[in-house]
Amino acid sequence: MVKRLEQWLEEHKTHAYALLRIVSGFMFAFHGAQKILGVLSDFQPPFGSQIWIGGVIELLGGLAVMLGFKTRLAAFICSGEMAVAYFQFHWKFQFGANFFPGINKGEAAVLYCFIFLLLACRGAGKWSLGKD
Repeated sequence: MVKRLEQWLEEHKTHAYALLRIVSGFMFAFHGAQKILGVLSDFQPPFGSQIWIGGVIELLGGLAVMLGFKTRLAAFICSGEMAVAYFQFHWKFQFGANFFPGINKGEAAVLYCFIFLLLACRGAGKWSLGKD
């Protein structure tokens, strides 16, 4: 039974990877739409601020990743943005309990950073608009 599960998972790994790209890109773009367009949010950062620029990266980068268009570049930029977000806004170079993402509320930033790093390394894959 385990062997059949492993075989089934192996057969569907390209589909799972594409779904990871699409869902991650969509969720990231939604965060950007909240910041830049005010979608389902009352918060809108000042135009040109660091958070506003992050929102633009999230909106445009997330859409590019979701669609599989210039995925490597878009994902690399998104990964970097999330690294900056984690270090600057979550960890803040504090030690003790604040070092841990579960305490400083940085889990999403860390996960996005590494998911986008994987996407940047592997490219768009199946169901994409371009070949990176």
